[in-house]
Amino acid sequence: MQSEGTTGRQQIGIQDTMSAAGRSPLRKYQDLVVGSRSLSRLVLYELVMLVSSWVPGAVGLLLRKIMYPWLLGAVGRNVVFGQGVVLRHPGKIRIGDDVTIDDLVVIDAKGTSNRGIDIGDGVFVGRSTILSCKDGDIVLGDHTNLGFHCEVFSGSRVTVGPHGLFAAYVYLVGGGHEFERADVAVIEQARSSTGIELGENVWLGTGAKVLDGVRLGSNVVVGANGVVNSDLPDGAIAAGVPARILRQREASES
Repeated sequence: MQSEGTTGRQQIGIQDTMSAAGRSPLRKYQDLVVGSRSLSRLVLYELVMLVSSWVPGAVGLLLRKIMYPWLLGAVGRNVVFGQGVVLRHPGKIRIGDDVTIDDLVVIDAKGTSNRGIDIGDGVFVGRSTILSCKDGDIVLGDHTNLGFHCEVFSGSRVTVGPHGLFAAYVYLVGGGHEFERADVAVIEQARSSTGIELGENVWLGTGAKVLDGVRLGSNVVVGANGVVNSDLPDGAIAAGVPARILRQREASES
């Protein structure tokens, strides 16, 4: 498991930020969404979102192709942004070549000390998928394909190796709350995250979930609705709640 993960790490919480004393609504908006208190960055963000994010059809695709890179940390060639794509802390989002971000995707690199989100070459991010950081990092390897309505959450570091394939509604749960004390609300207890690491060519079936602290080797397959709460070795085929290894994949002699 990656050493960047930490237990009890204090992640950014929306409730904490919104209730912080001494901060105006504008400052709270800048901290949660824009990722900068620079007035020029705020104006640029508002301009790009207002002019391009909602526009349908080919005109909208062209506007976002031109304008979204103004906000992002880095953008490669031939990147497509669908309608209604939401960017938060966009300066910490880096995108490679030949990437497609489908409609209504949320890419949220929120944090005060994190690197943010790195999306490799040839990646497809399906409609209504959410990539969400709370002071964590997310890395999607080259040619990863995320289906519709997936979520990748990171409170420390979540890494998906090249050629990852996620069916719809897959959830990588890269963090959580302590819950041992019954006299304190769970939401008020320490947040913890040790991260998730997926090797190359991992296929997760519809509704599969990978919990915090799990490492999956390369060439792993997880069946639909499986819940993975422990490491899986290279080539494992697993299913169930919790997921159990059914057999190992075999390499072709050819």
